[in-house]
Amino acid sequence: MFIYLSKKIAIPNSIRLKCVSWNKDQGFIACGGEEGLLKVLKLETQTDDAKLKGLAAPSNLSMNQTLEGHSGAVQVVTWNEQYQKLTTSDQNGLIIVWMLYKGSWYEEMINNRNKSVVRSMSWNADGQKICIVYEDGAVIVGSVDGNRIWGKELKGIQLAHVAWSPDSKILLFGMANGEIHIYDNQGNFIVKMTISCLINVTGAISIAGIHWYPGTEGYIEPDCPCLAVIFDNGRGQIMRYENDENPVLLDTQMNVASIQWNHYGSVLAVAGCQKNISLDKEVNTVQFYTPFGEHLRTLKVPGKQMTAVSWEGGGLRIGLAVDSFIYFANIRPDYKWGYCSNTVVYAYTRPDRLEYSVVFWDTKNNEKFVKYVKSLMSITTCGDFCILATKADDNQPQEDAEPESGNATYVLVLCNSIGTPLDSKYIDIDPLFVTMTKTHVIAASKEAFYTWQYRVAKKLTALEINQVAKTRKEGRERVYHIDDTPTGTTDGTFDFAKAFAATRDPICCITATDKTLIVGRESGLIQRYSLPNVGLLQKYTLNYRAYQLSLNCNSSRLAIIDIAGVLTFLDLESRSSSGDGLAGEQATAAAGDPSKFERKDVWDMKWANDNPDLFAMMEKTRMYVFRNLDPEEPIQTSGYICNFEDLEIKSVLLDEIMKDPERPNKDYLINFEIRSLRDSRALIEKVGIEDASQFIEDNPHPRLWRLLAEAALQKLDLKTAEQAFVRCKDYQGIEFVKRLGNLQSESMKQAEVVAYFGRFEEAERMYLDMDRRDLAISLRMKLGDWFRVLQLLKTGSGDADDALLEQAYNAIGDYFADRQKWVNAVQYYLQGRNQERLAECYYMLEDYDGLERLANSLPENHKLLPDIGQMFVTVGMCEQAVNAYLKCSQPKAAVEACVHLNQWNKAVELAKDHNMKEIGPLLAKYASHLLEKNKRLEAVELYRKAHHFLDAARLMFKIADEEAKKRTRPLRVKKLYVLAALLVENYHEQMKTSQQSKAKGKKSEATSALAGLLEEDASSTDNRIVDNAWRGAEAYHFFLLAQRQLYDGNVDSAMKTALHLRDYEDIIPAVEIYSLLAICSSANRAFGTCSRAFIKLESLESLSPEHRQSYEDLALEIFTKYPPKDNRKSELDSISEGVDGKLPTCIVTGRIISEYQFWMCSTCKHCAMEQDISRHNFCPLCHSTLT
Repeated sequence: MFIYLSKKIAIPNSIRLKCVSWNKDQGFIACGGEEGLLKVLKLETQTDDAKLKGLAAPSNLSMNQTLEGHSGAVQVVTWNEQYQKLTTSDQNGLIIVWMLYKGSWYEEMINNRNKSVVRSMSWNADGQKICIVYEDGAVIVGSVDGNRIWGKELKGIQLAHVAWSPDSKILLFGMANGEIHIYDNQGNFIVKMTISCLINVTGAISIAGIHWYPGTEGYIEPDCPCLAVIFDNGRGQIMRYENDENPVLLDTQMNVASIQWNHYGSVLAVAGCQKNISLDKEVNTVQFYTPFGEHLRTLKVPGKQMTAVSWEGGGLRIGLAVDSFIYFANIRPDYKWGYCSNTVVYAYTRPDRLEYSVVFWDTKNNEKFVKYVKSLMSITTCGDFCILATKADDNQPQEDAEPESGNATYVLVLCNSIGTPLDSKYIDIDPLFVTMTKTHVIAASKEAFYTWQYRVAKKLTALEINQVAKTRKEGRERVYHIDDTPTGTTDGTFDFAKAFAATRDPICCITATDKTLIVGRESGLIQRYSLPNVGLLQKYTLNYRAYQLSLNCNSSRLAIIDIAGVLTFLDLESRSSSGDGLAGEQATAAAGDPSKFERKDVWDMKWANDNPDLFAMMEKTRMYVFRNLDPEEPIQTSGYICNFEDLEIKSVLLDEIMKDPERPNKDYLINFEIRSLRDSRALIEKVGIEDASQFIEDNPHPRLWRLLAEAALQKLDLKTAEQAFVRCKDYQGIEFVKRLGNLQSESMKQAEVVAYFGRFEEAERMYLDMDRRDLAISLRMKLGDWFRVLQLLKTGSGDADDALLEQAYNAIGDYFADRQKWVNAVQYYLQGRNQERLAECYYMLEDYDGLERLANSLPENHKLLPDIGQMFVTVGMCEQAVNAYLKCSQPKAAVEACVHLNQWNKAVELAKDHNMKEIGPLLAKYASHLLEKNKRLEAVELYRKAHHFLDAARLMFKIADEEAKKRTRPLRVKKLYVLAALLVENYHEQMKTSQQSKAKGKKSEATSALAGLLEEDASSTDNRIVDNAWRGAEAYHFFLLAQRQLYDGNVDSAMKTALHLRDYEDIIPAVEIYSLLAICSSANRAFGTCSRAFIKLESLESLSPEHRQSYEDLALEIFTKYPPKDNRKSELDSISEGVDGKLPTCIVTGRIISEYQFWMCSTCKHCAMEQDISRHNFCPLCHSTLT
């Protein structure tokens, strides 16, 4: 930051001032002094000139009111900004609250304890409460409407200061003896504050000021120190909170009178006087510090005694009470900002975010991009790029930081002009000074500097950025200690370890161009290095400390602004004789003698990018342009210089932007033309092209030639225009002049020139007046204004060109599609017959009917069909996708779509229709995937849909077998077996039909069925499955039937059914079969059958001895009572073999069918008696409907 005195207001009658306070919101300044003096002043800027804004505008007193009411010296003045009240107190203890009414201040309340004098008053952050402390230890807390909230007498304590915490929960009381006590907001003592800055200090001390920044504008860093306590001996501490164990310690080495934070909490002003040893007198001084205790600036102020300091609300001015004067000083803050390719980059803090908001404001299109950056240190720009230097986040370990660097603590992020990060580097040295050229970034700490040759040839993705950071390319990064003397011949090293060695003479500033790097040191030494291979070329010694360095465009001259704001120059290359025959001395004289040049109060300067002898500088609130060290007349402004080229200076009013940083206004960017440009323009306008061309010949510059060329074009003086275009090397211009020369009509030439200057409306009107609608249309097409093209096409008489019309419709469709207004786009694409974009729009609108209609309307094998098919696939519309793929002869894609959407039956069907072999492996792959996930029923369903019935049956039998092993739900097991058997039946059917289709009526049906069976036989290894498909179902059917009959009391039927189960021991465990048989036969009193069942049970090997024993005991119990004989012999005889092998069994009753007439199920081929089945609607075994 830079600071200079700007104004002085004298108080009438030389009354000495005691205190001053500047209202942050409304800008009122209250000052109190001896003899009851109390004044309220207001400085306002009245200006009609839009360019004169901020500090540059003249400021006058718009209010100067003396407030009557105090008799003694006014000692305390404090503002309540929220409620527009002023509270003042004098040496007699009288307190007055003043309010603003119709532009003047009036007394609102008065209070006087008559006991003691008020030492300090403080409003809390929201303006609701005031705390007043008296010298005798009395404390009063009152509300804004004048009511007393509480009062307290602190016995035996002399109070001197009071401060509220930002959250109003804590009060700090400063005692006359220098102690600070911490109380809660109800007046209860908590603890004494530890004062670390007074260790080893003797003698009486008192507190000069306590100021706790309330955080209203955010903090410049998370966890930033904000509570400042300074003592009159110059010692002080800045703390993060009231009992901070390790505060920032200060020793200002002056007698302090008053302190105050600026409104951002970023700068602390400490005012008082310093002893000047040599002159043996005291000098009024204001020192400025950061919250971390770094000294920023010193301001010396004339006068005998300074009593108070107060900041203006925006932080751009400071008011000082000295004797009977108020001095004002202007402050030029060090904003974090830069300018790259028409973009102003600036950073600001907000109370609701911990990070900095970095705004990339594109001044050309007035667009802004915001990026949030934690712990931002600086912004540096060059060309199209900018570097953001930040502290690395402590919480996240850096994966990108290299192992050898330990834990990198700082990051340099390379961004483009919209804030997109292109590359980043972690470094270990503190980047206090950063500069960049078109190829290098140089960052310096106090002891060392680091160079990074950045690449931006190709845009890197975030992933690649990490890769780049991990694999550091040797040769692209180097570290040099300031005391080293690199030669530039050998490659430097990349090792941060040496960067921490201490130096006696630290770095204080750096700058660089493409071929030179300049490093300034605190002793006044300037070191010059070559780039890109860093070699120390030369050292220069100055007798002052540089603060800001800047090299001109050919690196021949260095501009130096020192710590006091004095601008001087240093020639790096001796200016030898120039080409025009002058001797060396004269050449130096022509370029000005830098040793004699000096300007004071300079806070910014910028060399022209295209002329080594041109520069602009800011001196107080004036901008000067120098050519060969001769100044032109100054311009009033307080802007920061962005860019100086083409004889134009771009300047940005950052002070204005920072007042409302979220809405930058184009008025805050100002262009200044330098004198030669203004003069040339005036000559052209007033005198004529001949004389102007002579003047430009004497003061040549490409910009001036361009100005001349454009003026000559306006007048259609083609010869001069061509010469001028040649002089400013504008090839397009030369071509344009040539083209004009070939045109016959004057009006055509004029229209072309008008279009060249961008006045398109006028050019179009001229074309239409000449009845050249075609030219008007082609002009609009070049500009991309298709709405106007369409209008022109439609309005003209005669037919419009169809191709052109379609092109216009499509371009307008593109316009809407780019803005995602798909509905509007569809209308234009329909008219422009643009099927590709139509499909895209329908898809975006989710109008799948429209998409289907479009697909149907397209001719076969249209190149768009596969894309439409893919669109349908992504939304799961299988049928439409298949149709689209088949229409463009891509059955393979159709099958893949079906597979993707799990429509396997469709897939298999398609594969068969188109003789594709790939479906089998695909199916197997998907089935195995389902089986891995244990989704077996889904796998069965998959096989079934794909008509692989045998595979499905295999799986189904496996599932049924496993379910049977659980021995829990026999009905479920039966269902599973039935399902498996039905799948086998499907398989038989499939084989038969496939044979039939092959035979195609050549042989009889019987032979084809036989062939089917033979093929089946040859193919199937699973004979058990194919031949005995229904065995499992039968077993469980009879098992369930026997139990049902037993419970219904049909014991005879139950026993007969149970007897059938003996054939199914491979499916149902024998124990269960014979146990059931034993129960049924004993219930039927057929003890012979029962006895045989018991014999079988006892002989089973699978039984445990205990089980066997229990069967034997039971058998003994039964057969001692009943002899083991069947009472009806016929039962077992009836279960005899028929003539042709085994007789069929009725599936309804379980009885043997001996009649010749019986019913057979068409699905499972099982039989039943006619009279028994008549009561059923479904087959009891396979549950198919009876026909």
